[in-house]
Amino acid sequence: MTDRTSGEAVPIPAGQVDYLIATAARAPSVHNTQPWRFNVSRYTIELLADPRRKLRVDPLGREMLISCGAAVFGLRLGVRSLGYLPLVELLPDPARLRLLARVRLGAAVPMTAREREMLEALPRRHTHRGPFEPGPLPAGLLAGLQHDALAEGATLAIVDRALAYDQLAAIISAAGRRQDLDPVARAEVRRWSRSAGSPARDGVPAQAFPATAAREPGRLPQRDFDLGRGLGLLATGGAARRHRGAAHRS
Repeated sequence: MTDRTSGEAVPIPAGQVDYLIATAARAPSVHNTQPWRFNVSRYTIELLADPRRKLRVDPLGREMLISCGAAVFGLRLGVRSLGYLPLVELLPDPARLRLLARVRLGAAVPMTAREREMLEALPRRHTHRGPFEPGPLPAGLLAGLQHDALAEGATLAIVDRALAYDQLAAIISAAGRRQDLDPVARAEVRRWSRSAGSPARDGVPAQAFPATAAREPGRLPQRDFDLGRGLGLLATGGAARRHRGAAHRS
């Protein structure tokens, strides 16, 4: 998707505001906390961080900002689906620290085929918190992900060497053990994990995490959202494992 920072002001169609916000709110967020709020005017939609939903184990708000960045991407995609280029200002007002982005409608430009594919996939988007099946990754997947990261001004580092992977697994395992003993971290998981049948529209539903988190030597450990409560309903798939060479983050 292309952003532009100048152009004639275009009013946001009143009948599309709910759609645009709903599209943005489909974004992934840490523990599905959805730490964002929206302000709407005739010409702009503002996305603000909601510190009430920031994790206590995220004191600097890094995970919150990443989550809000994903929501900005969804908002941009929603604008593209209306046939306009999104005009995005990041951190537009130093006096309003919670204001992370201001989005306006720019020039009228039809969606690309790639953008339409992403829009159609959006309702099916979810975070996978279980192990992956063994086997090779689809050809070209990692290169495509690297290209997508570069398009957003980021870099995707592929951990494909055995030694680097083992070092990463050891670091993550040590951090996981530390969090397992941290009462604040455990309380956060309890706060944001949901039992089957919960009416909550935020947090991690029971269908999205297994009852037992995989902790195998040499493998990237999974977050334990169940904490021995017997809530998790996600099937582990028996012999399913995480792919070596590709770390998945939820």
